[in-house]
Amino acid sequence: MATETRRLAYAPYSGYQVGAALVGVSGMVYSGCNVENASIGLTICAERAAVVKAISEGESGFQAIVIVTQDGATPCGACRQVLAEFNPDMEVYTAMPDGHYARTTVKQLLPYSFTLQR
Repeated sequence: MATETRRLAYAPYSGYQVGAALVGVSGMVYSGCNVENASIGLTICAERAAVVKAISEGESGFQAIVIVTQDGATPCGACRQVLAEFNPDMEVYTAMPDGHYARTTVKQLLPYSFTLQR
């Protein structure tokens, strides 16, 4: 699903297309792609697009995310923090279109995330 969604990315400035598939605890999968903007700060990453879609559809617990890029890149810092908000132990699979992938967790990518004090 992440590979398919990557093809829908709107990336006229960087040419760097990203697709994400976020697996909810319900088993539902939510896709997202990056959407660039001429005002670069308003660009939305694929990972955050998938999280927003899931939340807007009533899902708030996540097990894993698959991210597909041309070179298997990991999420940016903002995406790491957003993912950590919901599950620091979430599995993160970064993949390339040819199927090669790596596995890690949000906590490994961002060991000192901001957290809600409960």
